[in-house]
Amino acid sequence: MVLDTGSELSWLLCNATAGGTSFHPRASSSYAPVPCSSATCRGGTRDLPIPASCDAASSFCHVSLSYADASTSEGTLAADSFRLGQSTLLSTIFGCMVSAYSSTSEGGDSATAGLLGMNRGSLSFVTQTAIQRFSYCIAGGAATGVLLLGDAPPSFLMPLNYTPLVQISLPLPYFDRVAYTVQLDGIRVAAVLLPIPKSVLVPDHTGAGQTMVDSGTQFTFLLGPAYDALKAEFLRQTKGVLTVLNEADFVFQGAFDLCFRITAGAAPPAWRLPAVSLMFGGGAQVRVVGERLLYRAAGEARGQDAVWCFTFGNSDLVPLSAYVIGHHHQQDVWVDYDLRNSRVGFAPVQCAQASQRLGALL
Repeated sequence: MVLDTGSELSWLLCNATAGGTSFHPRASSSYAPVPCSSATCRGGTRDLPIPASCDAASSFCHVSLSYADASTSEGTLAADSFRLGQSTLLSTIFGCMVSAYSSTSEGGDSATAGLLGMNRGSLSFVTQTAIQRFSYCIAGGAATGVLLLGDAPPSFLMPLNYTPLVQISLPLPYFDRVAYTVQLDGIRVAAVLLPIPKSVLVPDHTGAGQTMVDSGTQFTFLLGPAYDALKAEFLRQTKGVLTVLNEADFVFQGAFDLCFRITAGAAPPAWRLPAVSLMFGGGAQVRVVGERLLYRAAGEARGQDAVWCFTFGNSDLVPLSAYVIGHHHQQDVWVDYDLRNSRVGFAPVQCAQASQRLGALL
C-alpha cells in the first residue's frame, strides 16, 4: 500500500476472484460493505474531497476519490478487522475499490494493492486506530524503507529537530484542516537566504498558503513568489554547471518549468549542485541535496541529451493553493509524527541502513 499522509480514506483494490495483487473480500469472514443507511455513509465522509453517495443498485455506500496529481479510485465503502502488532482486532472502515488510476505510475506500481490514508480526518487509519505517534523513512530506489506505528523513533537516530503542527479552528475555504500543516519560515540555496516576504509563507484570510507534509505527493510545490525566487537563485548558482533546456512550451507534469539538458546515460553533477534547505518553525529543516534536486523526464530526449527537471514545482501552475513537501524530498529523512505533542520531527538518515538496523533490533 502507498503511505499517504495527505489523504484520509485507506483503500484496497478488490477482486472477488483469486490472482493478482488485490484484496479478496469473499475470503474474509469479517468483511462487510457499508450500507447506504449507515451514519458513516450519510454524514461520516464529510472530510473526503467528494462525500460518499448511495449506489442504488446495491444499496451500498459508494466512494469516488480524487487526488491533487489527478489520480483517482472508485469503489465501495466497507468494514473489516485489522490487527496492529499485539493489539486486539480493530474494526476499520476502508474503501474496497474496483478501479484506480495513477497519473504518475511508470510501471513501478504494479505491486501496489492500495493506499494507507494517514491524515487527521475522521476516517483515516490514524484516527480510527487511535495511533498517537508514527514515523517513517522513505528509501530511494529499490531499497526497503521503514514504517513504525505507535512507537517512538529508535534511539540510534541522531536527534530529531521538531516543528509544531499548525492548526486553525475556523473553517477556511482553502485550508485543509486534516492535513499535517507546519510553518515554512524560509528557504536557503547553499548559504543564500531567499528574499521571500514572511507574508508569502503564511496562510492568508482564505487559508491559502499553508505548508503540508505529504508523503503521497511525489515532488515539492511552492507558491509562485517563493518558487520564482528559488528558481532565479538556483539558476544563478548553477550557471556553467547545468545547461538550461530553454523550451517555453515544455513543462514537466504541468508544474515544473525549470529543466536541463544532460548527456544521455550520464548522471547529473550532483556534487556541484547547491543544497536547498527548507526551514521550519522551531529550527527544523529538510535539506535537499545532490540527485534529489533533479528528476529525469521519462521519454524525453533532445539529440544526444536527456531532459532532467528541477524537483520543485510552481503551485500556481497546477493550480494548488498550498506549499506541499512531497515524498521525493523526504527520502533518506526520518519523519516523526508526534500527535500527542502536536509536532513533526525530521532527521537525515540512510533509510536502507536504518531498516537493516531496526530489523536486527526487532
